[in-house]
Amino acid sequence: MKIKMKNWPLSIQIWVVFATITLGISLMLAIILPLTLRDFFTNEIYVTIESAQTLMFNQYDIRSIKDLLESQGPEKSRQTLENIRTVNHFIIYDDHQIIVSSSLSINFLNEVKNQALTQEKNSQRYNGKVGDEKIFYVITKGKALNQDAFLVSYMWDSYREDLVQTLFRKLLMIMFLVFIFSWIPAILLSKYLSRPLVRLEKRVEKLADNQWEEPVELDRGDEIGKLGESIEQLRNQLIYQEEMQQSFLQHISHELKTPVMVIRSFSQAIRDGIYPKGDLDCSVKIIDEEAERLEKRIRNLLYITKLDYLNTHNIPYEDFSMDKLIKDVIERLSWNRTDIDWQLNLQPIDINGDLEQWRIVIENLLDNQLRYAKNSILISLNPKDENKVMLKFWNDGPNIEPETLDSLFTKFNKGYKGEFGLGLAIVHRIVTLHGGKIWAKNEEEGVSFYVEIRIK
Repeated sequence: MKIKMKNWPLSIQIWVVFATITLGISLMLAIILPLTLRDFFTNEIYVTIESAQTLMFNQYDIRSIKDLLESQGPEKSRQTLENIRTVNHFIIYDDHQIIVSSSLSINFLNEVKNQALTQEKNSQRYNGKVGDEKIFYVITKGKALNQDAFLVSYMWDSYREDLVQTLFRKLLMIMFLVFIFSWIPAILLSKYLSRPLVRLEKRVEKLADNQWEEPVELDRGDEIGKLGESIEQLRNQLIYQEEMQQSFLQHISHELKTPVMVIRSFSQAIRDGIYPKGDLDCSVKIIDEEAERLEKRIRNLLYITKLDYLNTHNIPYEDFSMDKLIKDVIERLSWNRTDIDWQLNLQPIDINGDLEQWRIVIENLLDNQLRYAKNSILISLNPKDENKVMLKFWNDGPNIEPETLDSLFTKFNKGYKGEFGLGLAIVHRIVTLHGGKIWAKNEEEGVSFYVEIRIK
């Protein structure tokens, strides 16, 4: 079964990342470093050979030798003397005589002699092979015993390989130690990152258990801090929702209990032969009105639940005439207030949306206007731009309380003279589902509701 790294502890994940990076760098160095070091030490070998030749030519000039070493510094001059001891020399005179103190093959010596005699530069670098071993050497023209001669100084490749292998082993050891001890910074980093995450995890668990009294506080400005701020916002929203739901449950228990109580009391009275409203028809009418109120409340509760469902599902829209819909709703509801002066300014405008949902919007808004209006209601529908229209409802009733105005469209808010606290919440939800906006404004006289509607 394949184990995904995301299921591992954070410290293990961070260490694996550290170790992978270190291992990758080590493999790259294992390939690149030997090549680079060989080139570097090859050049260093030639520099060492040339330094040895300089000392050979100036072996009787102590001042020249001293100046050369002092110019390199104490540590470098010591290393230079050690390296120079590994340099070997032999001399080729102009008469082709070779003076050599070490055993070199005749073929190699003849090859070097030919190179020296044909050499145009005063000093030149060479490399070759003696048997199976590589050799580096420099041929320099000069004087030896007052005769023209060529000083040949050389070093074996084993010296370079020893340097490369020694340095490479040290680097591998360092990489190995870094690979092993990367666990320490991984643990420290994981603790630094996981400590606030563990705190957030515990706070979220408490939120899941409805324990949201303790605030979420992280003194950080990074992504973890922003996550903490988001959880704190969620906590505040949950507290607000809890308070509003408690308030709503209190209202709903009262609003549902009242019509049920009236219906039961009137029914029992009629059964006992008593007519609370004087006669049977008037008493039954009260029962019917209370049943209608109860039905309306239950319908609103069911509908706002339905809107929560529609918010997550695509509902097919259709084109319909908004001005005709408004006139149709007014025609059905206007009989409730025959004293109202209706002022209509409705431009013929078609919109795209759910016809039944917009019917509920108009009905709820008109119901609100009829409840608060004194004598007049104005309704206008006009284009705002090529993509939007503005629908306005105005009535000459009292202004909305400032503390109510900001929360007028919340789900569990019930304002002055409000029947149930869900009508405007349903309106707001439907308008939002259709990509529109709605707000209320206190005018110098009366109150206006503005609905911004997208045409398409």
